[in-house]
Amino acid sequence: MDIDQRGESTVSDAASENVAPVPKKPGNNNDGGVETAEEATEPAEPNIDELCRDMFDKMGVFLQGELTATCEDYKLLENMNKLTSLKYMEMKDISINISRNLQDLNQKYASLQPYLDQINQIEEQVTALEQAAYRLDTYSKKLEAKFKKLEKR
Repeated sequence: MDIDQRGESTVSDAASENVAPVPKKPGNNNDGGVETAEEATEPAEPNIDELCRDMFDKMGVFLQGELTATCEDYKLLENMNKLTSLKYMEMKDISINISRNLQDLNQKYASLQPYLDQINQIEEQVTALEQAAYRLDTYSKKLEAKFKKLEKR
């Protein structure tokens, strides 16, 4: 305890912060809600201004951290968008090259089409000639068999 200029005793700030609340004694009170002097003792109020400043400082640090994290997230998204854009540009270039090559191949195929048609016609003629050769072979075998039969007589 300190004694101020008027001679009254006061409790110092350090001592007032160390006062702990007195726990209620269980079950000894039969008055039905009347508190004893020990139960009614409350701890001294801490300095609210200091607590508010501390709270606002900590809240500022928290919000600054949240904003920094959000900014970092946006920077990451921006970088990802840039990389994605570059990849799409590369894919666009590749698809343009593929389209050009496909057009070139289609033109070459169109220029070869008359020759392919001639090959198909030749193949059909060869098939027809082959069938005629088989028929001729069959006919010649029959003739040979008749000739041998007539020769034996």
